[in-house]
Amino acid sequence: MHRVFNPSDVSSEGLVEFAQDATAPKGLLFYHAKEGRPLATPWQVAALRAQAVAKHTLPDGVVLDCACGSGIQLAAYASTLQRPVLGVELDEERARASAVNLQTVATHAQAEQADWFCESAVLAGDGTAAEGVLAALEAKEATVAFLHLDPARPRNSRTHALEEMQPPLHTVLASWAPYFSPTAEGAAALLDLSPRLTAAQRVEVEEIVDHVWPGIDKLWEWTSRGRGRVDRLALWLGGIASEEVSRRFVRVPPSLAQMPLVLSTKEEEEPLVCRHHPPKRGEHVSILDAALIESGLVSTWLARTAPEDQLRWASTEGRRPQVHHDRPLQMNDDDSWLVQATGKVVELLTFALDETTVDRLVEMALEHRMASVKLRFDLDPALQPVLQGSLDRQLRRRHGVREGFVARHPVADVLLLCVSPAKDEDTPSI
Repeated sequence: MHRVFNPSDVSSEGLVEFAQDATAPKGLLFYHAKEGRPLATPWQVAALRAQAVAKHTLPDGVVLDCACGSGIQLAAYASTLQRPVLGVELDEERARASAVNLQTVATHAQAEQADWFCESAVLAGDGTAAEGVLAALEAKEATVAFLHLDPARPRNSRTHALEEMQPPLHTVLASWAPYFSPTAEGAAALLDLSPRLTAAQRVEVEEIVDHVWPGIDKLWEWTSRGRGRVDRLALWLGGIASEEVSRRFVRVPPSLAQMPLVLSTKEEEEPLVCRHHPPKRGEHVSILDAALIESGLVSTWLARTAPEDQLRWASTEGRRPQVHHDRPLQMNDDDSWLVQATGKVVELLTFALDETTVDRLVEMALEHRMASVKLRFDLDPALQPVLQGSLDRQLRRRHGVREGFVARHPVADVLLLCVSPAKDEDTPSI
């Protein structure tokens, strides 16, 4: 049985879990029923994705999210695409929260009388039962212009196997496939999946899709909000995919006022090979965003930022992927979002860094007129703040002007003291 919530007159009475979205404009308070907040899509991510979908021409029909959760992504689609949306959520309280959130976004946009809002609906019920959903809406004819699916995953799972996702991909696609508007590009759909999917699991997903829509265009997209991790992994299909691009990486910007950094390619993923080499002064070391490595698009990015350079991968796994190169990276301002640290090696530290040796590091830093040195390698969690605090206090009192960092060479038993490029220069003068 499906229950219909009309966003125009739904009430928030009884919904107690709500909060300001840190990535949304002030005043956008979203409700999240039954611990739904950790599972909700951040508004900034939802808005950027809706803007990307809006670049494509969608056919007539409704925008459907058949596992809409708190409805943040649903509301972003509705307000950005200016189209009626249909959300379906199995949990009734969360479905009502989704309708309230759609109302909140419409009010914020002063669009309470807009057709896209007045004609939208949220249903509590089974999103895999297309006929039941349409019967509850008393829709004699219904066409789907675009489908979004973000299936639930167990919060504590390490694998996020396909059979753990609810509702199941194959069931949803098979149920709704007959209702899509026919187009030359095929059905327009976006599958928002677990970022933990392996390459083998991505192949499984593609096989499920091809069983319903044989040969449909596919585009895998990795999205990161920083912190070295992939936050979202999605498969774009048909009318929102492209024959020219098969993989894409999106770095969400630090603020709403900025545009995302987008990398894309048609090329197959190029495996990265670590080359063991002795450390040396004068070479450049860059610690990159681990999410960029995971997306398989780092070679695309380096082809632009380090053209014709001799790249030597020292480490490709873990939190701090490290590449060595002969010249400074040629970066735009946005490229810095993908770099944890970059600089020229000025000293090789052959001693272990601890409370008894930190003063030696300070002396070396002062010789190179450094005002700040960040520790960019794994340390004992109890020791790291002690050493970093000592560095900050001692260097703050001096008259250095340069910034830098310390990295650990992954093979040689040595630390690398590096000077970062000056903000107004390509590289510091050493």
